[in-house]
Amino acid sequence: MIALIDCNNFYVSCERVFDASLQKKPVIVLSNNDGCAVARSEEAKALGIQMGTPAFKIKELIRQNDVKVFSSNYTLYGDMSARVMQVIKEFVPRTEVYSIDEIFADLSELKYCEPLSYANKIREAVLQCTGIPVTIGIAPTKTLAKMANDYAKKLKETVLVANTNDTIKKLLQATGVQEVWGIGEQHASRLRKKGFITAEDFAGAPEEWIRKEMAVVGLRTLKELKGVVCIPLKETVAGKKNICTSHSFGKIIQSKRELEQAVATFASACAQKLRKQNSCARRIHVFIQTNIHRPEDAQYFHSIALDLPGATNSTAELVKQAMRALSIIYLPGYKYYKTGVMVMDLVPANQVQLGLFDEGIRERDGKAMKAMDAVNGKFGNDIVRTATQDFNKKWKLRRQHLSKRYTTRFSELAVVKAI
Repeated sequence: MIALIDCNNFYVSCERVFDASLQKKPVIVLSNNDGCAVARSEEAKALGIQMGTPAFKIKELIRQNDVKVFSSNYTLYGDMSARVMQVIKEFVPRTEVYSIDEIFADLSELKYCEPLSYANKIREAVLQCTGIPVTIGIAPTKTLAKMANDYAKKLKETVLVANTNDTIKKLLQATGVQEVWGIGEQHASRLRKKGFITAEDFAGAPEEWIRKEMAVVGLRTLKELKGVVCIPLKETVAGKKNICTSHSFGKIIQSKRELEQAVATFASACAQKLRKQNSCARRIHVFIQTNIHRPEDAQYFHSIALDLPGATNSTAELVKQAMRALSIIYLPGYKYYKTGVMVMDLVPANQVQLGLFDEGIRERDGKAMKAMDAVNGKFGNDIVRTATQDFNKKWKLRRQHLSKRYTTRFSELAVVKAI
């Protein structure tokens, strides 16, 4: 049996852990630059606020219903996610972290544990240790477990165990084919046209036809719905093949200096991610663009990819090459809205082919990067940075409703006031 443990309205739940006044009130969390609603409490959903709705379109609705609004606090959410996952891993020998708020857990080795009571034990432990409510779906395969989790939320239950043929049949009948994990909108549309409306219809489709229409991925999904394990648990996460850091600016910028600060910051973030997964990059890609949603402005988009002199994860080297790339594509006179840096052609750090004079330099850079990561890990991201990054981030994300980083900054710890 496989369990999918999913945090309920995760971003909202994180905010509620540290502010009890938010309980039972409509709450939404916005995307980068306070753009769209990406998390909603059940009370906010009841008001008709849809996922992805731009904040400016519901401004009046927010005011009239006293909806509490928060900017995305990724530092807080990432740390709370790690805490939730750690609690769950103490109960289950094998797990796969699927996303920031979802984790698969293999219960097959727990032969003497009754699934429902054990799942409730996990749920209560997570709630007690972190304050985050979770929903758990349990079934013979990952696809069915995902479906059981979604169905439990529809029924407003905390745990749903699909371990009998009758339960699985009800689950399949209640799930539209477009809701099946692994079936995209295009395939779902084609399936509906062929008369496959529910997951039960899809599970009864001819395997040869599914393989022809949806290739091996579709066939795996079909067999998973029949209880045949085709998508194994991935306990170790493979390193990324490319790493990209980018986002829109909080305000339009025109000066090259501010662009350099942003590009340097993104290159530094890419370098840090490379070191975290013990990889080095052989190419770097930089792009800049104006705002396509402002037709009154002159439009410009350009990007360039450069081969690096040698595979590296050094912040200093990647920032240097990113500045070289920016100087090639930058044109003055435009109102820039977004930039980004991508590192590509990644190789394991222990398999880098050294140049004739690289060994001493790499050893020195390696020690410097290790020290920088240690300081930043202890005192805060970018406490130690390259001079190009500067400290005056006029281009930074617009986050007017940002909560505190309660769990990672001593200066922002929650304060308990005596009455």
